[in-house]
Amino acid sequence: MTAMDEQEQRRRRLAAWRGSHRVLARRSTDGTVAEGLAALAAAIGAGSSTGAGSGFVHDPDDAVDVYGGGVVADLERRVAGLLGTEAAAFFPTGTMAQQVALRCWAGRTGNATVALHPLAHPELHEEGSLGAVSGLRTVHLTSAARMPSAEEVRDHPEPFGTLMLELPLRDAGFVLPTWDELEAVVAAARERDAVVHLDGARLWECEPHFGRGLQEIAALADSVYVSFYKSLDGLSGAVLAGPDVLVEEARVWRHRYGGQLFQQYPAALSALIGLDRELPRLPSYVAHAKVVAGAMAEGFAAAGVPWFRVHPEPPHTHQFQVWLPYDAEVLDEASLRQAEETGVTLFRRWGAGAAGAAGLPPGVSVTEVTVAGAGLEWSAEDVREAVGVFVGLLE
Repeated sequence: MTAMDEQEQRRRRLAAWRGSHRVLARRSTDGTVAEGLAALAAAIGAGSSTGAGSGFVHDPDDAVDVYGGGVVADLERRVAGLLGTEAAAFFPTGTMAQQVALRCWAGRTGNATVALHPLAHPELHEEGSLGAVSGLRTVHLTSAARMPSAEEVRDHPEPFGTLMLELPLRDAGFVLPTWDELEAVVAAARERDAVVHLDGARLWECEPHFGRGLQEIAALADSVYVSFYKSLDGLSGAVLAGPDVLVEEARVWRHRYGGQLFQQYPAALSALIGLDRELPRLPSYVAHAKVVAGAMAEGFAAAGVPWFRVHPEPPHTHQFQVWLPYDAEVLDEASLRQAEETGVTLFRRWGAGAAGAAGLPPGVSVTEVTVAGAGLEWSAEDVREAVGVFVGLLE
């Protein structure tokens, strides 16, 4: 497909998604620049649903930030409070926040080796950044599509300074361990004198699965990074949270890495809005994702699809995968036609999936399903009916 063809397909997808009256999740990236700016301004003026302080998410008459401070500092304090850490620092990207955290820990432990999963974000989606930019070396404790076990951490044959755990592990299907398994893994790392860093890009939605609050989850680790656009619908940005001494050092490295931006108030404000509006609703999204996933499985079975998988079932968070034995292009076209012809967007993009992810067989395509506010309107019957229409478009 040429660049022009891909651009045309992107326009077609956006038109179909924007024109759908029923979707499982509305995304800010589906809108226009004008719509995004108008929504941000309206949200600031509407005030905070928590009723705290002045009633605003942040004082709209406050001066803009300049190299931090203002609304950025407000966001940092808010996240440190939510996670129960001594301090927090805002970064323009999670990639940078995590690199800085792991680099700082390497200097403090004297060991530049990081133990992480081969499906973790730095290994699959960052072009080898940990080694190329920060001089870190990675080792893998397991190739299974799950978090490593305590035994695998304890028995690894070479030393490592930091254990990085991605919660949930996205490319394995947004999977999480049990709380007991997580505690045991952390304890095993401590036995080896390794520090523990949480890749918590999607940590916000892990509370229901663990049955624990954010502070108790974050307290297991020495540091944690959280994102604002993946689950909270922010524009961009991330926070690294942890002890004062680590965060102060991280601020120095943030500047060295080019992350000390002149002004960041739109991203910071959108993050505060997400914490105020989306964070309290995430448990309802997680609960309804289980309904949606179960109904999808029933729909595929009723439609006579010879083989499929909803993974994991039930979902651990408000996101999960669907596997089907068709080419991604065929599934993309059926998904688009359903949106265009019926106004229902059931699935978005399909692909081959990460190599080795959750044992994905050859010839099978995978899509990620997110259930958010718009998805709460779907009943199980709505889902089953939409699956039937989708399968009919594959014939």
